[in-house]
Amino acid sequence: MPNTPTPIHIIGGGLAGSEAAWQIAALGVPVVLHEMRPVRRTDAHQTDRLAELVCSNSFRSDDADHNAVGLLHEEMRRCGSLILAAADSHKVPAGGALAVDRDRFADAVSETLLAHRLVTLVREEIADVPTDWSSVIIATGPLTSPPLAAFVQSLTGQEALAFFDAIAPIVHTHSIDFDRAWYQSRYDKPGPGGTGKDYINCPFDRDGYQAFIQAVLDAEKTDFKAWETNTPYFDGCLPIEVMAERGIDTLRFGPMKPVGLTDPHTGRRPYAVVQLRQDNALGTLYNLVGFQTKMRHGEQIRVLRMIPGLEQAAFARLGGLHRNTFLNSPRLLDPWLRLQSQPRLRFAGQITGCEGYLESAAVGLMAGRFAAAERLGWNLARPAATTALGALLGHLTGNANAETFQPMNVNFGLFPPLEAAPKGRERKRAYTRRARQDLPAWVNAFPVVAPPRLTNIELPPAARVAAG
Repeated sequence: MPNTPTPIHIIGGGLAGSEAAWQIAALGVPVVLHEMRPVRRTDAHQTDRLAELVCSNSFRSDDADHNAVGLLHEEMRRCGSLILAAADSHKVPAGGALAVDRDRFADAVSETLLAHRLVTLVREEIADVPTDWSSVIIATGPLTSPPLAAFVQSLTGQEALAFFDAIAPIVHTHSIDFDRAWYQSRYDKPGPGGTGKDYINCPFDRDGYQAFIQAVLDAEKTDFKAWETNTPYFDGCLPIEVMAERGIDTLRFGPMKPVGLTDPHTGRRPYAVVQLRQDNALGTLYNLVGFQTKMRHGEQIRVLRMIPGLEQAAFARLGGLHRNTFLNSPRLLDPWLRLQSQPRLRFAGQITGCEGYLESAAVGLMAGRFAAAERLGWNLARPAATTALGALLGHLTGNANAETFQPMNVNFGLFPPLEAAPKGRERKRAYTRRARQDLPAWVNAFPVVAPPRLTNIELPPAARVAAG
């Protein structure tokens, strides 16, 4: 075919790479998908199938009216997502969640891509990117191979983080009780561009602090996965429970120190304080400073709501602790997911700093569409920031604070604030109504990507290469 565009190369056949490949091929552009399994195995995967789910089998809530995750499901379906089509075809009972038969799901994604005339799958490890590949999407996930990670580091000049990154919880600003909390920087000293009121402070008295420390020590903690056990903590990011184990006052003289602060409700300096720092440009999210934790999620909610002012806190993200490899995307990527220093390279999936199966696939969908549009000479339209896709993209490419950037699931705290903000479920409905109004402009910027016709054929046993 003389007018066939030059192929786009994708490195990584996980959820993001598979979705990107589908979107590119569906728009009429050839794609070469490079997957290193089974030539080189990972510590987490068990087969060589594309889009293998290595942990949970859930894509989380499918409620598009009240949940940002469900809204992202809906938007991806409207964009002809292969991942959502395979999930819908192979779902299993899970209440309001979208959960799948993981084997049949991966079979469907693999076989559908392999059957597409514009998709070529190459089983090989890519240690660096050849200079004659003019358009590349790197979608290698949190277990990026060391040679490729080193290549990316050589290009960015930034550390691609590969250690136990302990993640601090993030709270929706509207859920903080300001009858207990207040805005103030230590000694009223403003940071760069600040006002002297750059932090939200939640005060403890002595008894409350000691009860809180005991609750942290008693809480159930997460277990490490097998491939994480030899990875050290990041020294500057110790979990609060590790600090609490070092003594009752360790946190009070560390991230919970009250010096330079005066509680306007009492006129006194508190015994200890939890500070929250603005986490996005919109001011809708604040993270708990120094509160990285490996407590189980249910325990986190219970324990963190012991903090004065956070009794009714709504969490956009709970803390976590796991091995990861990801870019400081707000600093390194442009608005179309291209590496600013080398625009022929795009990134997609968890390596960009999104969190979760769904978000990984969503970023793959956007990267694939951007790459295909660029190859075809079309306008590089972006989804509106008011949509779930656009909010996630905005977080990765500009709205997040690059100094504190950590992986994040999609949530309504990433969306621009509503002009008139109702409360509770009506607030969520208002976000989804606005998103549904604004998504069609981006969908219509591309020729129709029809929902994939899944083969629903299981791969033969020989294609299922079990990890040794």
